[in-house]
Amino acid sequence: MIIKAFKNTLSGSIRVPGSKSHTIRALLLASLAEGVSHINNPLPSADCLSTAAALPLLGADVDLQKDKDGQPGNQWIVQGAGKSLHLPDDVINVGNSGSLLYFLSPVAATFDGWSVFTGDASIRKRPVYHVVDALNQLGAQASTRTPDSKGCPLIIKGPISAKNTVKTEGAVSSQYISGLMMSAILMEGTLHINLSDPKETPYLTMTQKWLEKVGVKCRISQDFKQIEVDGGVDLKAFDTTIPSDWESVAFPLVAALISNSEISIEGIDGSGTQGDEEIVSVLQKIGADIEWDKSAERITVRGMKKSRNGIGRLTTENLPEKELHIALSPFPDAICALAVAACFTEGKTVLEDAAVCRRKETDRIKVLKEELTKLGAEIEDGPDYMIIKGHSPVLSDGSPNPEFKLHGGQVESYDDHRVAMALSCLGLGLDEGEEVLVKNAECCSVSFPHFYQSMNRIGASYQEV
Repeated sequence: MIIKAFKNTLSGSIRVPGSKSHTIRALLLASLAEGVSHINNPLPSADCLSTAAALPLLGADVDLQKDKDGQPGNQWIVQGAGKSLHLPDDVINVGNSGSLLYFLSPVAATFDGWSVFTGDASIRKRPVYHVVDALNQLGAQASTRTPDSKGCPLIIKGPISAKNTVKTEGAVSSQYISGLMMSAILMEGTLHINLSDPKETPYLTMTQKWLEKVGVKCRISQDFKQIEVDGGVDLKAFDTTIPSDWESVAFPLVAALISNSEISIEGIDGSGTQGDEEIVSVLQKIGADIEWDKSAERITVRGMKKSRNGIGRLTTENLPEKELHIALSPFPDAICALAVAACFTEGKTVLEDAAVCRRKETDRIKVLKEELTKLGAEIEDGPDYMIIKGHSPVLSDGSPNPEFKLHGGQVESYDDHRVAMALSCLGLGLDEGEEVLVKNAECCSVSFPHFYQSMNRIGASYQEV
């Protein structure tokens, strides 16, 4: 599917789906528990549906409460396997879900026997050598299909044990660390994890909060280099409501800022468990008109002429050295939305500490540089950074900025959901007559089902061509 995006004004209210990160953790822990759990406001995305399909292979039952058209309902019911949890019955195909791969493989490794993990073409390119090493430290026999391969299929023979301390870097991803933390539930004793270079640390805090919610004792040092999880816990079923997904909030938020728009985003998660909420303070530093009413769980965003100063110019001119520096390791998935915002910001934006962004669904630094350059952006990149030299569409007095050079064109999503949504949002801020055509745009269903329909209800006017 190709989506056409062009200049438009957004207005009204939008509610983004539930958090993918929270939904997958809830499904996994409910499956380990004894009894029936109810998960309200789950995210019915491809990754979460892959998780729901995989967990019955370990003995759980997941009822998506589908309607007559086969669409998942707003409450999912999980009959946990509890003491009947077992080695996976079959090869686990995680689809496109790195979270599922990294979360579930350590859990499967706690059983005596072989388990195999694979996924789509993108997943088979993502590294698992760090998972192999960590599991082998705990007594597993884990390997990739061939000695020189770094990706799936991943083959594991358990059981692992908490007798040894895991020593691992933690920079490649936080997800396998979260997987190890959750696998500790099924091991006797206390699992010790030492990280030399922890990244994406808000997600480790999220996992800690979930473990504590279900009665598991977990301790993380202030620098995130020492993690301890007490195992041998019999989980009980629970009911929970999934908060909104900050990674999805970023796209309508940025779309409103770069267009003459005023919108409210409802159901905002103010718990502090999602690192991507930092995007609000980051954008406010460059003049973004964003109001966050935490008691009402609402964000109001005003862009360009609809901003309270009537101009809406984003600029780095009031920052030290007139540059915006953003360390992305705590919230790397924000790179796509922030890169688009930077293209509409007067001055230099440095997206740094971002090496993990090269190991997502795509090499997002490489892909964003290629595709945004097609549309007139000026970008430099390095191993762990992007430098974007942007221009606001308007000068400080609100008149058109002759230096603003972004234009339309045809771009690739590379089947990366966040790239597709970011590029589609960019088109809304271009000059009249310019169009962005995003190829394979349907991939956004991985994290934001019905994204284009939701955005069209507030005026985006996306068209399928």
